[in-house]
Amino acid sequence: MAEVKNKQVLLKDYVRGFPKESDMAITSSTLKLKLPQSSKGVLLKNLYLSCDPYMRGRMSQRESYVDSFKPGSPITGYGVCKVLESGDPNFNEGDFVWGMTGWEEYTILNSTQGLFKIQHTTDIPLSYYTGILGMPGMTAYVGLYELCSPKKGEYVYVSAASGAVGQLVGQFAKLLGCYVVGSAGTKEKVDLLKNKFGFDEAFNYKEEPDLDAALKRYFPQGIDIYFENVGGKMLDAVLLNLRVHARIAACGMISQYNLEHPEGVHNLMQLIVKRAKITGFVVGEYYHLYQKFLDMVVPGIKEGKIVYLEDIAEGLDSAPEALVGLFSGRNVGKQVVTISHD
Repeated sequence: MAEVKNKQVLLKDYVRGFPKESDMAITSSTLKLKLPQSSKGVLLKNLYLSCDPYMRGRMSQRESYVDSFKPGSPITGYGVCKVLESGDPNFNEGDFVWGMTGWEEYTILNSTQGLFKIQHTTDIPLSYYTGILGMPGMTAYVGLYELCSPKKGEYVYVSAASGAVGQLVGQFAKLLGCYVVGSAGTKEKVDLLKNKFGFDEAFNYKEEPDLDAALKRYFPQGIDIYFENVGGKMLDAVLLNLRVHARIAACGMISQYNLEHPEGVHNLMQLIVKRAKITGFVVGEYYHLYQKFLDMVVPGIKEGKIVYLEDIAEGLDSAPEALVGLFSGRNVGKQVVTISHD
């Protein structure tokens, strides 16, 4: 029975305010590379880890749709892994999977619930299953297609548009014939939105002293669909620029995650005036649509109709910096941490 050192990223204690690298610790434990007898789970070698904004909420002790991390234990999140041993007949040694795993080199899962076997292992990068073909891709698909039902010619606005989810929402909407504008926080990201991802327009929200005026400039006819990633002042400005029967998919509110006292929203009356709909959602409730999603997006990737940008950090030691960087906009594209290339 092989015994290995298993490097891990631990959360030291619950976080208040803006997270810091020092809130996490890199440590090693010893692990026997063997499943417990009669286990129905899997032994995994972690290859790629996903850094996602929702993880900030798990670093604090608060009630949410997903449990908080346990101080002193490894952080968990979405990742791409190789099966080393399986007690589940649906998964075999050598299979590649994506799903929830530990921020460590090796993970033993007692259950395979929530794991997806990866079918396209040679013609699409495995790291894509932390992003475009994993949770973020499904999030973009569900929020836009299932909740907002876009129609050709409609006006679509995406905040945090260069991130893992936003870059896909804009491309999906363009494929449907919508007019799409995105916002981001640097000139580099704005250029990417227009020149790589094919958005019709994009702007740097940090350079706009009046967000309401900015949206009126880019949407003189108003907004039919808003894919909400930011919250706060941005949401307030969007509410003033909705068209009749507008739809908002509330995916995340990253501007609020590090605040002890969240900002208020003042223009909710506009939901009534414009007969608009705002729907919050958690992507995990829609994974039954995963094959439908793959049937749409995989051909788009292979044909070059959908492009994807990753920001890859090498090694588990880089994981705390990569995660914290999400909240200052340091990443350009989907933030991935590579643990192993095999």
